[in-house]
Amino acid sequence: MSKTLIRGAKVLGGDPRDVLVDGGVVAEVGTGLSAEGAEVVEAAGKVLLPGLVDLHTHLREPGREDSETVLTGTRAAASGGYTSVFAMANTFPVADTAGVVEQVYRLGRDHGYCDVQPIGAVTVGLEGAQLAELGAMHESAAGVTVFSDDGKCVHDAVIMRRALEYVKAFGGVIAQHAQEPRLTEGAQMNEGVVSAELGLGGWPAVAEESVIARDVLLADHVGSRVHICHLSTAGSVEIVRWAKSRGIDVTAEVTPHHLLLTDELVRSYDPVYKVNPPLRTERDVMALREALADGTIDIVATDHAPHPHEDKDCEWAAAAMGMVGLETALSVVQETMVETGLLDWAGVADRMSFTPARIGRATGHGRPVSAGEPANLTLVDTAYRGRVDPAGFASRSRNTPYEGRELPGRVTHTWLRGKATLVDGKLT
Repeated sequence: MSKTLIRGAKVLGGDPRDVLVDGGVVAEVGTGLSAEGAEVVEAAGKVLLPGLVDLHTHLREPGREDSETVLTGTRAAASGGYTSVFAMANTFPVADTAGVVEQVYRLGRDHGYCDVQPIGAVTVGLEGAQLAELGAMHESAAGVTVFSDDGKCVHDAVIMRRALEYVKAFGGVIAQHAQEPRLTEGAQMNEGVVSAELGLGGWPAVAEESVIARDVLLADHVGSRVHICHLSTAGSVEIVRWAKSRGIDVTAEVTPHHLLLTDELVRSYDPVYKVNPPLRTERDVMALREALADGTIDIVATDHAPHPHEDKDCEWAAAAMGMVGLETALSVVQETMVETGLLDWAGVADRMSFTPARIGRATGHGRPVSAGEPANLTLVDTAYRGRVDPAGFASRSRNTPYEGRELPGRVTHTWLRGKATLVDGKLT
């Protein structure tokens, strides 16, 4: 494996350093480094981060390859600076057996753009009635530690308790899609002033908050880990903050789109803004940003949800829910958190690499940029500003809410164990 010398990068936004990569690991970090025969990447002014880790990605394969495949999804991930992604279980067939999770795991290994860690379903077929083969998936080659019925809520309290008890034995975590189904029947957008004016079915904040409240109490009772997917309301923030103050083992994520976009955008009736959970109010957005800054919300996760054109280019009520996000996530975080002074780049590294890797136990990822560590790295041109053009996406789908919007930052290079997967903004 060839050597690479990354010269003059601001490591985690700090002082300029040279980073020598050799044999898939960081060999040396310092100033004035040289290495005979090394490929030199001039990185003056750019920020070097550990490779990003996404705890919440939909790769769609098997079953919905018209939306995304493991290959196209991991190419999108590398374009966005990710070296590891966790693939949600709502595929066809559902990833509720050792066989399916091993298939996804091996597809990720074969394609090589980033590591893919499958997430196993909590219940058989995501039906919420019977626990899936949690132990078998954990013991499989995929070594699953994160389980979720994402797209659906584990709404039965008894099933949720049993799942928490089961994964406690091997240190696993249940990632809950917090949505009380009875409170969201027919819901189309956030319940509030805008939904009333537009005449669209409202999605109340309490539908999310009530499930989170129940589940942190269950996790406390069982002594197990629970992770809250795509937290979206100010009330949810307060519940998680309270739970953490009690020492309950809960973590939470926020998506980039919930840090930036509000339900006012739904006035256009453009289905690109239809997502689960829905876009909320400006008050919620501000609460989410502050919670991410103070650590109440632990991580940023994309909830990358690709859909083919025909599933989004239709009337609002019939449109699928979801947005792609892998290729724009870091730019949105730069705009909402870094440029507002809420986080520095070391904080971004924590929320988008160190902590998601710890929660999901992504071996070799989320490690310091220091000698002896795996060379999973991301180089960002933070001075760049440009308009989002989905025609240039590596993802198979184009359902981005940012088309035409100017965003800061651009990932120029990504390295997976020292091998460049993205060079000068182009996939290798």
